[in-house]
Amino acid sequence: MEGVHFLTNTLAILAFATILVFASDPSPLQDFCVALNDTKSAVFVNGKFCKDPKLANANDFFFSGLQIARNTQNPLGSTVTAVNVDQIAGLNTLGISLARIDFARNGLNPPHTHPRATEILLVLEGTLYVGFVTSNADNNRLFTKVLNKGDVFVFPIGLIHFQLNVGEGDAVAQAALSSQNPGVITIANAVFGSDPPINPEVLAKAFQVDNKAVEYLQKQFWYDNNN
Repeated sequence: MEGVHFLTNTLAILAFATILVFASDPSPLQDFCVALNDTKSAVFVNGKFCKDPKLANANDFFFSGLQIARNTQNPLGSTVTAVNVDQIAGLNTLGISLARIDFARNGLNPPHTHPRATEILLVLEGTLYVGFVTSNADNNRLFTKVLNKGDVFVFPIGLIHFQLNVGEGDAVAQAALSSQNPGVITIANAVFGSDPPINPEVLAKAFQVDNKAVEYLQKQFWYDNNN
């Protein structure tokens, strides 16, 4: 009988330990969510408020038009068309989204990061030079590959990555991301185009250039290619 009690207690401890191992706060689904005690003035939750399931319909899970080529006549020569929870309400809580990326010749999807998602990219047309940079702890190693039609490449969550059209014509890619709202931080826009601007002395020291170079970059128009 003592053996049974011992086994029961051991299983209970293991079960409790397992719960502790898997217990954690839910991953954020936006940049921040400031706590409020007064729910009357609450605006956002971690994600979106849910519709009564009985009122849901097929249109809540539908998006049309991703086959249409987008206009790439902009300074970057690329346009990203996102299909996330803002476009398909039914994606809420499902942890996935999609994007179409159109490239003109020599078009660039500039170095950026998705703070909440891993990305897997499929080339539909053309040839892309793609890559990502690892974190400081891994000595900022650069992983690159030239992708052709039908090739797939993965960009790990949170790492800076890019895609450049190196083919003879236009290129198109499709990306799947592991979040209903992956977020995007374009590095140049965030560093040199922030509002209000970062103190030039901070950037001059960080990039080891003089203040005039920083001030010049801060005066540029930093285009956002995300629709």
